[in-house]
Amino acid sequence: MKKSLIALAFGTLGLGIAEFVMMGILPDVARDLGISIATAGHLISAYALGVCVGAPMLILARRYQLKYILMFLVGVMMLGNICAALSPNYGVMLVARFISGLPHGAYFGVASIVAEKLADKGRGSEAVSIMIAGMTIANLFGVPLGTALSASISWRLTFLLVGCWGVIILYYMWRWVPRVENLPDTGLRGQFRFLKSPAPWLILGATLLGNGGTFAWYSYVTPLLTNIAGFPARMITFLMVLAGLGMVVGNLAGGRLSDRFSPGRVAAFAQGMICVALLFIFFFAHISWLAVGLMCLCTAGLFAVSSPQQVLLIRYSKGGEMLGAASVQVAFNLGNAIGAYVGGLPLQAGMSYSYPALVGAPFAFVGCLLLVTFFRKYERRAI
Repeated sequence: MKKSLIALAFGTLGLGIAEFVMMGILPDVARDLGISIATAGHLISAYALGVCVGAPMLILARRYQLKYILMFLVGVMMLGNICAALSPNYGVMLVARFISGLPHGAYFGVASIVAEKLADKGRGSEAVSIMIAGMTIANLFGVPLGTALSASISWRLTFLLVGCWGVIILYYMWRWVPRVENLPDTGLRGQFRFLKSPAPWLILGATLLGNGGTFAWYSYVTPLLTNIAGFPARMITFLMVLAGLGMVVGNLAGGRLSDRFSPGRVAAFAQGMICVALLFIFFFAHISWLAVGLMCLCTAGLFAVSSPQQVLLIRYSKGGEMLGAASVQVAFNLGNAIGAYVGGLPLQAGMSYSYPALVGAPFAFVGCLLLVTFFRKYERRAI
């Protein structure tokens, strides 16, 4: 494995912890800041809003060297998380979370381009999956660690450690990531020209709907495991580690298989697998061992589509590659928000915790159809 890809993965590790750890420490943050848990939930939305705002701002940096753009984005990540750690009240914390989200989509966009440029011939998707692997490692180890630190010491220490981790990212990025050839400057209008084609819209639509379907279920996976599958609350941390392990395996498998069979085909298959797994969760979540297996299958599929989608957007956004690659993360986060909302609707109506999976299945199915359409219309001709 090239050291440069490890340095890029260090960055996605920090971003992954910053994004996902809030779900585990939300009650601690709410109690310390003197707000309700519902109000504290806006801190998750503020991060997602930062992702959506920060990604399009890449067009302003199109003339700068890619390595230096990445280092600047890491600096913004450090600033946001250190401000979060020192926030005296809810208002400052809200702004800090917004700042923390600004570099997220932009980093993934630029790092995907750098990873593919540094990859050996025919291994671009695998290189991107290694870069994304930091996000899956964050869910496997970083988020449980941050949650444990919050419970035993303080939630502020979790964000402070993410901010300090930025120093390590900067050092190894400076040492291990070489200067790569700049993308051609197509001008401000040229950055958006790729959006005239249906191809990127099919990929972005599949990303939004696919993630929406998965997060309709995953947002409420803890009460599903305790109330339907019958696991005791003390086992949830261990089960979340298993879910994170599924993400790691799915991400690396998705990258390797994409180089062998084509990204569109692999993404469509993984999305279809998620749809079937969600339906099985609805019907069989009361069987504890099957609920865990299906959970790992879904989380594996969630990240098995990540590197193919990143690679496809780069390939089908000529002239606006940075914006295209970053827009995947915008679609991902919008899908998370929409999925969490629609998944909560049956619960508000008094239905059981297995129904969010049923609500998510049609979203995943339409996402699969979009990827199949993309493969047949664009990718199969090139194979």
